Order: sequence, then C-alpha cells, then structure tokens
Amino acid sequence: MDIDQCIESLGGSSCDQIDQQGINLVGQFGWKFQSRDELLDTLREFFSMQGYAISIKNSKMDKYLTIGCDRGGCYRNKWKVPIEHRQRKTATRLINCPFEIRCKRREDGFWEVEEKNSSHNHEPSSDMSGHPSCRRLSQEEITTIEDLTKSGVPPRQILSSLRQRNPKLQAISRTIYNTKVKLRKEHLAGRSVIQTLFEEVCQGDFIFDVAYDQDGHLTHLFFAHPSSITMTKSYSNVFVMDCTYKTNKYKMPLLDIIGVSSFNSSFYSCFAFLAKEGKGDYIWALQNFSKILGPTCHPSVIVSDRELALMNAIRVVFPSTVNLLCVWHIEKNILANCKSYFETQDNWTTFLTTWNQVISSQDEQAFNEAWKLFELLYREKEKVLCYIRKTWLPFKERFVHAWTENCSHFGNRVSSRAEGAHAKLKQYLQVSTGDLHQVKIKICLAIDNEFNEIKAQLSSERIRIPHKCDIYFFKELITNVSSFALGELLKQYEMVKHGTMRSTCTGHFMASMGLPCAHKMIGWKGKVIPLDEIHTQWRIDRRYLVVPDVRETNAEEFKRLVHVLEDKYQEWPQSQKECVQQ
Repeated sequence: MDIDQCIESLGGSSCDQIDQQGINLVGQFGWKFQSRDELLDTLREFFSMQGYAISIKNSKMDKYLTIGCDRGGCYRNKWKVPIEHRQRKTATRLINCPFEIRCKRREDGFWEVEEKNSSHNHEPSSDMSGHPSCRRLSQEEITTIEDLTKSGVPPRQILSSLRQRNPKLQAISRTIYNTKVKLRKEHLAGRSVIQTLFEEVCQGDFIFDVAYDQDGHLTHLFFAHPSSITMTKSYSNVFVMDCTYKTNKYKMPLLDIIGVSSFNSSFYSCFAFLAKEGKGDYIWALQNFSKILGPTCHPSVIVSDRELALMNAIRVVFPSTVNLLCVWHIEKNILANCKSYFETQDNWTTFLTTWNQVISSQDEQAFNEAWKLFELLYREKEKVLCYIRKTWLPFKERFVHAWTENCSHFGNRVSSRAEGAHAKLKQYLQVSTGDLHQVKIKICLAIDNEFNEIKAQLSSERIRIPHKCDIYFFKELITNVSSFALGELLKQYEMVKHGTMRSTCTGHFMASMGLPCAHKMIGWKGKVIPLDEIHTQWRIDRRYLVVPDVRETNAEEFKRLVHVLEDKYQEWPQSQKECVQQ
C-alpha cells in the first residue's frame, strides 16, 4: 500500500488524525524499508503531504536515525554576536517542536520506525516551498547544475532548465547559488584559490608566469591557453591590445591581447592580470607574450589606444613593430576636449570633416598641406589647435594614412576588436566579483568555443566555393584563400571591370592588406592571380590548427613555478593563509 492509500484509509488527509496516528500508521501497515535512503525518501514524502518537513537530528551509519520536525530545537547564537550588531538581517524557523521518531536497522537488514513523540506544536504548512528541506535537489539535479555551470549557464537559466524537467521542483535561485558554492568547495578540496589555479595551468599545457611583491602577494598573472598559443603562432602579424576592468574581485586590470585570423575574425591570444597600468607592468606582460611568438618573431602591427605606458612598453619589447593608434578613440577624445568650443552642430560637423581629411592624407606632402589649411581655418580656436598639436600631432605617423597605409595592418586601424572581445568575455564572466580561478575557468570556456569556431571555418572554407568568386581569374585562389580575402579581391576586380579605380596607384592597398590592387590586376588580364601574390595572413591551404602537447617541454618550468608558489605560501602568516583560502 502506497502513501496515498494509507492516508485514504484514515478517512482523508485530516491533519489532526495524522498528528495522533501518524507514526502508528507506519507500524499499522507494516512499513519496512530495504535501505536508509528509501526510509528517508518515503518519510519525507509522507509527512510533506501533511504539511510537515522532517530533518535528521542525529544518526549512526547503518545503526539508527533520529528524525525530528525541521522546526524543532531552539536558535543558538554560535558566534555570540548581538542581533543589533549584525550586518545581515536573519531569522529562525525553530520553535522547539517536540515531534520526534526513531528509526533503526534490524538484524535482517531492514529498517523500521519506532514512535517517540508524534505531536507538533504548530499548524501544518499549506505550501511546503518555504521549508529548505523540501527544496532539496536530487543527485541527478546536482549533476545537471554542475554540468550547466561548467558550460557558463547563468543560475537563473539553470533553474528554468530544472523546472522544465521537473515541474514540481520547489527549488529557488538561492538553492542554485548554494549548490554552486558547495560544488566549488568540493572542487577546491581544501586548497587555496591560487594553489588550485596553479595546479590547473600546470597540468593543462598553458604558458604562464606570475610575479609577487616583497610580502609574497601575487601582483601579476600571465597565461595563455593551449588553443590560443596555436592560433597566436599561426596568426602572428597583427594584434590589438587593451585593458579591461571589472573582471575580478581584486580589481586588477586585465590586459587582453587579441589576434586576427585569416577570416578577419578575432581570437584571444593571451591575458595578463596586472597590479597597475605602468610601463614596467606592461613590459612584464609583453615579454611573456613574446615567448609565445618566439625570439625571432615580432608582430607587424600592434593597435592600441594612446596609453603612453603601453606604447613605451611596445617600443621596448617589440622595437621593429609598428604601433598604430585607434582612430576611433582619437575622434572620441577630440570630441570630449574640443566640441565645447563650437557654437553649432554644423560647425562641429565641418570641423570633424576637415580633421578627417587631414587623417586621410595619402602622402606626407598632402598631409603638410592639409594641416596648414586646418590651422588656417581654425586659427581662432587656439585651444583646439593647442590640444591637437600637443596630444596627437607628435604621433601622426601612428594614425595618418600617409604613414599607416604603408604597413601591413590588414584593415585594422581601430581597437574595436578589443572592445568586442571585452564585451564577449564579460558575457562569459557574468559577474565582476569572481576570483582569479573562476575568471580563468570562464576565459577557457570562451577560448574553447572561439577556437572550435575558427577551426570549423578553416575546414569549411577549404571545401566551399563562393559563387561570386567562382571565376577563372580567381582559379588558383579558390579553397586556398579565405572568403574574406576573396571578397576584398572581388571589390578590386569590380573596379577594374567598371573602370572606377584611381588614375594612379598609391600602393597603399597592397602594402596594408597584403593583396593585389586593381592596378596590379590589369597586368594579369586574361590570366589568373598567382597564389604567391597573396599574403600568408589570408592563406588557408597550408594552415592547420592543432593544439600541441607542450607539457613535456615546459614541465621543468611548471615545477619551478609551483615550488616558488608553495615556498611563498608557507612563509605567509596563518591569518594571511586563511584570507587566501576564503
């Protein structure tokens, strides 16, 4: 006889009757249980249907259980903190309910229930969701939470997923958060956050480095995911560098280095948590970045904001690399510092148009002429001219076309890639208060997804032929050059076809994009574009994204860093160790 039939035999679900006969009812129908779990599950369901929740008061494995009402007992102030001095507003549900039953395991292995006190000193609950024990999750649900958490699913969506599977689920968002905390403690297994982080990167083929202050506090952390290392070595021409904030509980700036693939898509190259944004901090990060590239490989171009400390560090670590400044940020800075000096929107729009003409100068002579005209037109705006002369003119070679279009930036003249990468990363992070270990886990999720996207696109484009580019002129390029590069070449081809290209060739397109321009194509009329004319940045025919096993080559370095960490940790006072473990 099941629980519902038992209740019906008592004449319905009369709570008073259950109070008087509830335990005897178990004995009356001869309930016995093959296991401790079966006993608990049955009793919890039985009393829950009557409006009561039960909990284990004490037990001895495979011997006995003492079960009481979850409102039994009295509140105990464990920390001896007066209520008026507490930061959190707390409450208790304990009212010393006397209900108590005892369960014991018989010699034949079955469990049985013995009565002690079957009465309650309170009314039954009409809604059991207020009792924490009724919001308990099954092991299957806990496993689901663990899997979804690893996949970066937010708690609210985890809860929605569980409710779709089990409409009777009474768990709330706090249940999910508490479960995540419990799972995290199990994962740490008594280790500190930093110790866990180091062990994981040591075992995961990461390239990483750390720095400490004189007190043994971690101040810098650099790491590169194995997939990122593969892509960085494959696409080592152009990188965008920028710091982002509000990514971790320690409020450490995060230097995000972004690379550019053959498909003009972005990828995370490496990350560096810094103590501050100083020249020395950036040099430390870039020196670690250079270890990924190798001693003889320097990027062609690095795009950044006008962050002087970063610019100086780039000049020190990569002296042969061209450091371009983001033209979008330049315009935003001019907007913030100059717009107030213009009376009308039309005047301001005209000013920006004239300034963009200065930036777009095709050669040094054209720039000098455009700048003289600019000074003449706005000679009355002395503060505006003074700001531009002092702040931006010294760096004209880093953003004016006359100079920037002669280097291989492959169309990257703004740092919007970094802004987009920051936004995507924070979608994975979800919160700005995670520790470095939690942030590392979320970053790895983002990198894994990103790597698989690029790898799949590489494989796909080797077997796909864009319809618009399926012409004899591109015969050698199809399936050997990325679709993005083919699209850029098609634009140049259309200019030849319709006679819309410039009368003279500046050479800027070929120099900056690594692709033949319209003027070059004229010489190949009736032929095909040679594959050798395409820069390796856009080639996909000999590019393979396979994550190498660098564990053996870096094993000694990993061990050294772990030993350094352990030695530092042992030197700390106990109070500092406890703080880190939190």
